[in-house]
Amino acid sequence: MTLILGFSPFILFAVLSRLSADLALWAAFAAAFVVTIRDFVESPSLRLLDVGNLAVFGLLALARGFLAPDMSLVIVRAFAELALFLLLAASLVRRKPFSIEYAHASATERAAPIFLRVNMAVSAAWTAAFAAMSAMDLLLVFVTTLPLWPAIAVSVLGFGAAITFTLRYPAYATGHRL
Repeated sequence: MTLILGFSPFILFAVLSRLSADLALWAAFAAAFVVTIRDFVESPSLRLLDVGNLAVFGLLALARGFLAPDMSLVIVRAFAELALFLLLAASLVRRKPFSIEYAHASATERAAPIFLRVNMAVSAAWTAAFAAMSAMDLLLVFVTTLPLWPAIAVSVLGFGAAITFTLRYPAYATGHRL
């Protein structure tokens, strides 16, 4: 469940973005700051997703607020999703899935091969969700006649699928010894 909390800045951004892109960016940045500080206080290391959210939403809020105030919501969403996709994909390429930082496991459990496989699969599910979301928003950037609702639908479906997979797959995999 703490993994889903790691995505709370993006979820907040997605919900508030229909009201105001600026409000959504600054609220997501504030949420990322709170999550990062909370995690840093609990353990002396920083999580990749927390730092990524902090950087992405901080930079986008500053860029939209001061450098390009006319940047459309579609472009802001595309940048945010693409940056998070690249961050999550990099963790998979390095074979250090970002979800491991959220896993509550003993040293013995962490040493088991299934632990890495489960975390690779969970991280891949989130990476796929962000790939789909960023692809849809990039399509909207370049095909301006498309309505926004398909991108919202892809976001809801992607998040729903990734959350469901995150909550169910670890128990399934350990129960079936995959």
